[in-house]
Amino acid sequence: MFFLKELPTRQMLETYQQRFPAMKIDTVEAALHMLRQASLLMRELDAYFASHDLSQLRFLILIVLDREVERKGLMPSEVAARLDVSRPVMTRTLQTLATDGLLEFMDGDTDARVKLLRLTAQGKASLYKVLPCYYAQIENFMQLQSDSPERG
Repeated sequence: MFFLKELPTRQMLETYQQRFPAMKIDTVEAALHMLRQASLLMRELDAYFASHDLSQLRFLILIVLDREVERKGLMPSEVAARLDVSRPVMTRTLQTLATDGLLEFMDGDTDARVKLLRLTAQGKASLYKVLPCYYAQIENFMQLQSDSPERG
């Protein structure tokens, strides 16, 4: 999250540029605005996920597993490699998703020591239930941004 509610004014950035001449005001200003907007969108999405007993991480794990249609499942390490979270957080979240019935652990085809993850029918139903409004929220947010006088 980006917690700065009031972005620096152009005048403030110009003052900083006097101290730090290499600073490109337009680039910094655009990046700060982008960070602020992304943070606002993430808050909206977090609230939406919470209303469906999900979190961003739980949602992303479901997405990662769902998009692997050519495979029987993914190893937990493969899921972890696709997401930017620590191993303990990933392990705990995968276990919780399994306990909640959204994914299941299976033995690998050639080696029973290898565990694969796949979505359950309940996991797919949960994911497919949230996706339409998830995309609609993003679309509405982006529309509001493009309609905003600041951006035009």
